Amino acid sequence: MLQVLDPAAVRRWSHLAAETLGKTREEIDALNVFPVPDGDTGTNLHLTMLSAADALDGLPGDATAADTWRALARGALLGAHGNSGVIASQALRGLAEVLGEAAGGGADLARGLVRAAELARDAVARPVEGTILSVLTAVAAAVRDLPGDLAAVARRAADEAHAALRRTPGQLDVLARNGVVDAGAAGLVIVLETLAAVVTDAYTGRVDIPAPARRVAPEAAQEPGYEVMYLLDADAAAVAVLREELDALGDSLVVVGGDGLWNVHVHVDDAGAAIEAAMRAGRPHRIKVTYLVGSGRTHPAARGRGVVAVAAGPALAAVFEESGAVVVRREPGSSPSQAEVLAAIREAGDEVVVLPNDSGTREVAAAAAEIAREEGRMVSVLPTRASVQGLSALAVHDPLRRFDDDVVAMTEAAAHTRHGHVWVADREVMTSAGLTRPGDVLGVVDGDAALIGADLTATTLEVVDRMVSSSSELVTVLEGADAPAGLAGAVRDHLAGTRPDIEVVVYAGGQGGYPLLIGVD
Repeated sequence: MLQVLDPAAVRRWSHLAAETLGKTREEIDALNVFPVPDGDTGTNLHLTMLSAADALDGLPGDATAADTWRALARGALLGAHGNSGVIASQALRGLAEVLGEAAGGGADLARGLVRAAELARDAVARPVEGTILSVLTAVAAAVRDLPGDLAAVARRAADEAHAALRRTPGQLDVLARNGVVDAGAAGLVIVLETLAAVVTDAYTGRVDIPAPARRVAPEAAQEPGYEVMYLLDADAAAVAVLREELDALGDSLVVVGGDGLWNVHVHVDDAGAAIEAAMRAGRPHRIKVTYLVGSGRTHPAARGRGVVAVAAGPALAAVFEESGAVVVRREPGSSPSQAEVLAAIREAGDEVVVLPNDSGTREVAAAAAEIAREEGRMVSVLPTRASVQGLSALAVHDPLRRFDDDVVAMTEAAAHTRHGHVWVADREVMTSAGLTRPGDVLGVVDGDAALIGADLTATTLEVVDRMVSSSSELVTVLEGADAPAGLAGAVRDHLAGTRPDIEVVVYAGGQGGYPLLIGVD
């Protein structure tokens, strides 16, 4: 029987918890009716704990308690799957905060469990009782004032988790109606039961999970249609703003992490909007979009998948049409109507990706997409702010992939495309780069005024130089209707001399107002 929870014990516990969750994941999946009856909670918790255990395998044998707990928490954060997995990772972070800096005795474990409950609840935008949060809270209350015996605290935590799990149907109506306990809470019971087993050396090889009281089809919750998850590099202030944006977009919002790295989970109707919000907050990566099959949305067998692209001008429209998109045309400086976008979505198929290619068109596309979803279509509006981003997304579109995988690939392609343009001023305009007067050339990079020049070609080349980086591979140039002869060629020749490794592609975009639109991948 252990007196302290040392690094070796933490390793044994992480592996035992992952192994036991693996053995019981199907039983837990069968309990899954909240927040969406998609039958994957056991699998998600198993994968989350497996990631935490794998992180410890990469440590040296003499790793300190601080390093061990830090690796456990980070492994869970990076590998968290689903709503319950993200919450569980935050609970592990709470344990790590306390036990990484303590001897690992009973009183330390009790404080760690209290901190785990606090952090997990704080991570959820709208906590619901009868879930993993309720069980964590009950466990924290049960161990808070116990004497400092490690075995007593670990055993009390596991016993209270079992008791709290059985109370969940009385706290959440959807559980009672379906005759089940909460799936996420059941997974937590296994995590705490295996911890007690390691401490007391009394593992039986089996943890009892209450079976459904009756065999009924899970009720379809009226939830948004997509689960969106991503890791995010951002500061705490930006994440606070992101929480508010995502809370307005959907539900089941959980944001965990800290020190510049976060794991974000949300259920939304518009996956593109959730990803776009992340791009404003920082750098999203490991983006995962999953259609929630138990969301209550009708989802007919797909008759086809298509892409809708908004384009300004006939030449640019032709470029998108040649790439296979259904095109909605708009006049420069204006947005298409909602009816036009909706008609294009209906024409494109039952699984549709929409490329607004302009910030002003984003809301119109989102409104049309919502109507299409109510008709039973799967629609994702990508956060493309420029035509060159839309072309990059369309270049990686693969109708043979799963829809959510295709959305992720297209979103990442657009996000990795820098966009810029040059504009010859016809009036005085105050910009972040200074005052432009008629005849001045304004260079814009990623939506921000970057420089003001006197010569169109020289300014264009400077914009290109600011956009390319050591990792750039492709520059796409869209020639405007009034672009002077040789301007696009000057860009090609300049890069041939300075960056011969970069491929340059020139299209006749035909857009008005901007001599060149530039994209860099």
